Amino acid sequence: MNGSLSKGGGSFLIDHPLDPANKSLYHSFVESPDMKNIYDGVTQLDNAGKATVALPAWFESLNSDFRYQLTAIGAAAPNLHIAQEVHNKQFQIAGGKAGMKVSWQVTGIRQDAWAKANRIPVEVNKSTTERGRYHHPEVFGATKEQGIGYHTPHTQQAPTRPFRPTKKS
Repeated sequence: MNGSLSKGGGSFLIDHPLDPANKSLYHSFVESPDMKNIYDGVTQLDNAGKATVALPAWFESLNSDFRYQLTAIGAAAPNLHIAQEVHNKQFQIAGGKAGMKVSWQVTGIRQDAWAKANRIPVEVNKSTTERGRYHHPEVFGATKEQGIGYHTPHTQQAPTRPFRPTKKS
């Protein structure tokens, strides 16, 4: 499938940003007004209370505008922080205790060629024919007939006569 798709959930498939002629890249949809990608994991801090988190080779080609989230596991870590932002396929965490586990999350906005050419409008008015109708009527307590795209079932056509070859004399 090519182009955009609007649905309740799913994934996207694009040409790989580092090898578009030979590879493809799959990602799940994230519900956001941005074309946002989310990456996360858990790392353990070294004896100096630091960790370097490695990211995929294509990370910086595919994403921009990074946001970070850190959560210390097992104990408070008021000095835990991003010591170095994403650069050369990695970022660094510091300020925790030796051996501490840290849950991390980094988000980025897609910046591949397809995403740049196909940004989505965030908020739009429904068309005249869609007003008063729903994409998912059942979750609003509405009937299926109130769904966008609902079509009245066609009346059943009269059965056709079966083919019977004529006898030759």
